[in-house]
Amino acid sequence: MPQCEIIAIANQKGGVGKTTTTLSFGVALAKEGKKVLLIDADPQGDLTTCMGYYEPDDIPVTLGTLMEYSMLDKTLDNKDYILHHKENVDLIPSNLDLSSMEMSLVNAMSREYTMKNCLQELRKDYDYILIDCMPSLGMITINALASADKVIIPVEAQFLPAKGMSQLLRTVNKVRKQINPNLKVEGVLITFVDKRTNLSKATYQQLQENYGSMVKIFDTQIPRTTKMAESTASGKSIFNYDKSGKVSEAYSLFTKEVLENEQERNKNAIAKVR
Repeated sequence: MPQCEIIAIANQKGGVGKTTTTLSFGVALAKEGKKVLLIDADPQGDLTTCMGYYEPDDIPVTLGTLMEYSMLDKTLDNKDYILHHKENVDLIPSNLDLSSMEMSLVNAMSREYTMKNCLQELRKDYDYILIDCMPSLGMITINALASADKVIIPVEAQFLPAKGMSQLLRTVNKVRKQINPNLKVEGVLITFVDKRTNLSKATYQQLQENYGSMVKIFDTQIPRTTKMAESTASGKSIFNYDKSGKVSEAYSLFTKEVLENEQERNKNAIAKVR
């Protein structure tokens, strides 16, 4: 079985499509035959809710529970905390309990590695683990970056994504230097694109000019549609809710782009060895 990749979907700015991207990308990977685990690393539990678990605070065992047990050097059976979604992806849910974990981590031993320790045993069961990060750069997000092999950064198509991007890239570099030397930025995904305006084109150009030499800006862009907003309230991914729509097509193309980039890197790595 190929090595599992852990990808954090991160941006400290809220409302840029992190949760939508995590779910849509995860389901698209499953459609490509991959075994996928999604992790809701946000106390608001938006990913959990979007997957149809409308009362996240009633879920007895969540990511917060798992991390708490890890800090106490106790174990949980994965059947107690992994939920199986009908679209062939699994979920470790989250709720407000994760907020208290943020405080608990401050005084924990090896605090940056708590989530990584939780996920280590799960890597053998999945091809991809996607982490939906909270809109902050606190200890939970640092834990996600310490666990991840790669980061995908969704950025809304607007004029001022640069300031937040700079802060996030500085954090990624700091994590790489001090905690996780293998962490890479997979790329920037532009979301909520309105093709009727020139704003998305301007955003793409701005990102290319400011960051194109440092990170990949994905060719695929995710359009803004009402169907996407409706799907998040339905407990279904966009593929189930509007399978022939523009957003479904865009996330399929984005997933293929990620997989093709990965294949190209693997080929280059093999060529170098030879």
